[in-house]
Amino acid sequence: MEYAIIFLPLIGSLIGYLGKSLTKFFSEIITSLFVTLSAILSILVFWQGFQNNSYGNYKIFEWVSSGDFVANWSINIDPLSSVMLVVVTFVSALVHIYSIGYMSHDPHKPRFMSYLSLFTFSMLALVVSDNFLQLFFGWEGVGLCSYLLIGFWYKKETANNAAIKAFIVNRIGDFGLAIGIFIIFFYFGTINFDEVFKLAPQFLKNNFLFLNFEINLITLICLFLFIGAMGKSAQFLLHTWLPDAMEGPTPVSALIHAATMVTAGVFLVVRCSPLFEYSQTALNLVTVVGMITAIFAASVALVQNDIKKIVAYSTCSQLGYMFFAAGIGAYHVAMFHLFTHAFFKALLFLGSGSVIHAFKDEQDIRNMGGIRKKLPYTYSFMLIGTLALTGFPFLSGFYSKDAIIEFAYLSNSSLGSYVVFVGIFTAFLTSIYSWRLFFKTFHGTYNNKVVSIDDTHESPVVMLLPLFILAVGAISVGYLFKETFIGHHSNEFWQSSIFFLEAIKHDYIPLWFLLLTPFLVVVSIPISFYYFIYNTKILESFKNTNLPLYNFLLKKWYIDELYEVIFVNPAKKIGFFFWKKGDIGTIDKFGPDGISKLIKIIASKTGKLQTGFIYDYAFVMLIGLSVLLTYLILN
Repeated sequence: MEYAIIFLPLIGSLIGYLGKSLTKFFSEIITSLFVTLSAILSILVFWQGFQNNSYGNYKIFEWVSSGDFVANWSINIDPLSSVMLVVVTFVSALVHIYSIGYMSHDPHKPRFMSYLSLFTFSMLALVVSDNFLQLFFGWEGVGLCSYLLIGFWYKKETANNAAIKAFIVNRIGDFGLAIGIFIIFFYFGTINFDEVFKLAPQFLKNNFLFLNFEINLITLICLFLFIGAMGKSAQFLLHTWLPDAMEGPTPVSALIHAATMVTAGVFLVVRCSPLFEYSQTALNLVTVVGMITAIFAASVALVQNDIKKIVAYSTCSQLGYMFFAAGIGAYHVAMFHLFTHAFFKALLFLGSGSVIHAFKDEQDIRNMGGIRKKLPYTYSFMLIGTLALTGFPFLSGFYSKDAIIEFAYLSNSSLGSYVVFVGIFTAFLTSIYSWRLFFKTFHGTYNNKVVSIDDTHESPVVMLLPLFILAVGAISVGYLFKETFIGHHSNEFWQSSIFFLEAIKHDYIPLWFLLLTPFLVVVSIPISFYYFIYNTKILESFKNTNLPLYNFLLKKWYIDELYEVIFVNPAKKIGFFFWKKGDIGTIDKFGPDGISKLIKIIASKTGKLQTGFIYDYAFVMLIGLSVLLTYLILN
């Protein structure tokens, strides 16, 4: 069963791509069926583990064996990986089914569905790994698939640029992860998780000279691992690829943001909790970066107009929540939020896709509005997703997001109070931009001048069914799994898959603190409706003032422009210099171009000797004979 979970998506990807010419819906049906079977089996594995404590490590084959370096290809099933299996396969299965309807008019559907299944396989290989090398294989696999899917519509220049940007930015993070793995093997002599984690306490006092600075070995390893996590999970400074990734088809966005690529970084930090727990410096960095990312992305989402980019920045912000939860030592709460977030974020992305589908590929929320009666099912599902994301009481986001803030309040971390403030403030911003998206999309007046409101229509059943299932999850999974994941006996579920050096005790919390965040979330609803629908002139006048805040947020804190000045333009100038002066001016000039030019000159001069007169040829022969005789006489 465990083998089938991992390899069914891979088999589906191959058959779906190679069998694209058999029948019209062959690729869609095969890939969707195989991933759905994988999802069903994943739920069974999770349930067996939960009920019977049935976990294990299943070796497939010995992958690399060279001296002391041994790495197996294995399927490691423990509580942490079983949760990830459910998240990845369940959301992926729904995205596959949704794509049948969403991509129905695309001539390259088989290739798209094949890429989706390959993406799923890569993520599954990552989460079931029992060593850093297999994890790195899956890590690079999801990076490759993201490149293929973001740039799926390769005839669009913006899609190509976005794919390249995602690939390059992720290479920065991947380079950090690779260095961390190298250091682990060099000092620990192994890359197997269990062995590395057991040896970690022996290296607590080992220091390492890095860039002429003395740093603790465990801290250095954790810092490099976290750089890898920052790249994949789009944390601040390595986040710039995430909004541009919206150039890919909407199902891709849902899969990347809800279940696969961006969750890999959080998974890595939680998986390596036995290392991070021994480095307070690394944990503090994780916390700070998570806080900055959460508030940065939420602030930028306030002014974005592309429906998918708003949801994308929301993902970035929620990942910040997960990271600062891990940074204060609440790894299980980070995983709980990752779990609930998968449902309502996939719901919001696929719901946005339904809206885009109705507007014939329009994505600007300023060109929408007033369609709640035309899209009643999409409206209801988006409403549920918005309520869950904002943390409205008793929906899934309420249980996981508020739990992060509560655990920060109770933590002994020196950054705990800052985390509480950032968590509450970001929750308020999240509610504002979420309701802005919802109200401007479905309420107010109809603003589209290209598509008539009569031409807008509800999505087909094959697209609405995944939305319905995700909506049920967005409502219920928080309540159903709260006690299992973060309750007083949650250690019995997580067992050794998550390591706590000092567990946070969930003791008494003041009632006012428990009510503060839900109060702000509820109050933000009428505030948003008033400013974004009822009286829009106030915000419009604010935009027209000379205050730089609006442009600062609209330009995403000018991070892209800063990178353009610091990295892109100098790199272009250096490349242009070596191209013009080095390649063309030196190598080509004195190399192939120079040699060919010289041969042409010699050939041209030699050709002039071909006069056709016998006396010219006799004269040349005489000169040649004279030279030959002179040589023979002198030697």
